Amino acid sequence: MTTFPSLRSVRARLRGHLIGGYGLLALAVLLFAVFSLALPGTFPTRDNVASILSNQSIPALLALGATIPIATGKFDLSIGYGLGLAHVLVMQLVVNGGWPWPLACGVVVCGGAVAGALNGVIVEFGRINSFIATLGTGSIMYAFTGWITDGARIVPGPDGLPAPFTALYDSRFLGLPLPAFYVLAVAGVLWLVLDRLPAGRYLYVIGSNPRAADMVGIPTHRYCVYAFAGSGLVVGFAGVLLAAQQQTGNPSVGLDYLLPAFVGALLGSTTIKPGRANALGTLVAVAVLAIGLAGIGQLGAQFWATPLFNGATLLIAVGLAGYSARRRLRTTAAAPRPSPAGSAENRRP
Repeated sequence: MTTFPSLRSVRARLRGHLIGGYGLLALAVLLFAVFSLALPGTFPTRDNVASILSNQSIPALLALGATIPIATGKFDLSIGYGLGLAHVLVMQLVVNGGWPWPLACGVVVCGGAVAGALNGVIVEFGRINSFIATLGTGSIMYAFTGWITDGARIVPGPDGLPAPFTALYDSRFLGLPLPAFYVLAVAGVLWLVLDRLPAGRYLYVIGSNPRAADMVGIPTHRYCVYAFAGSGLVVGFAGVLLAAQQQTGNPSVGLDYLLPAFVGALLGSTTIKPGRANALGTLVAVAVLAIGLAGIGQLGAQFWATPLFNGATLLIAVGLAGYSARRRLRTTAAAPRPSPAGSAENRRP
């Protein structure tokens, strides 16, 4: 006889799904409401929302880039170093090399994809742990950044940078900062790849069980290289935006973005689709971080509050991700199964 779950268990599962899937989104709304009540004159304003969207666009892009290797169970710790190298290289080519800015941007974005693919090759074919491999390649990127700049800033001449180049970051569309639409576009493409195309399913299978992926014929090495290349592509694009934002080449700026990117990517894996790195979850996580940082900043928090907030949130994100995975395993193990057709319960006396 087939056993059906009770109404109470169905409600409990539904409640757990809603909390686990959309709890972080509710937290973002709650945080915005709390800070709006605490700072009614400054926080719930269009200018403040535009400022949050603009300031958090580059961390959001990096978080989306980090999400791709995480889907395969790998980590790319070189993204912060890659961001610094990309934005310095753009400034070097435009300011000191005299290159047209579209060509310089295109070369840097493509170079980011190549650097990411090299990370994937080292991890997959060199059989080196992704933490160690990408930390090593990141250190090499940092060395190249120092070699290009000689440890000094790259400052444009009296004429400044080309206006169309700086407009990549400064422009607005529909009244909102243009970088916010870049983030939405990258998130949309990533959502399409991970959730609607076979390549995304392959990445998830590789991340959950690489041996099973090999057994069913998925080329795991190739798709892991693709994942790292996609991450590098997004990092290169973020570096172009960072150069357009800062309008100087700072050799040490990229490292500041590493921790927020991983906080967003890991925290995003606990929402929308708990237990899986996903683009929509990353966006929600970045929104929570952006609202929280903007709120505590406007409340007059000290400079050390930002790294404290990021570090504490990272610990919470990792803890929630582990809890979500364990809870999913317990739910699967406890799920009632139909009795075999030939069991004693189904036999006639």
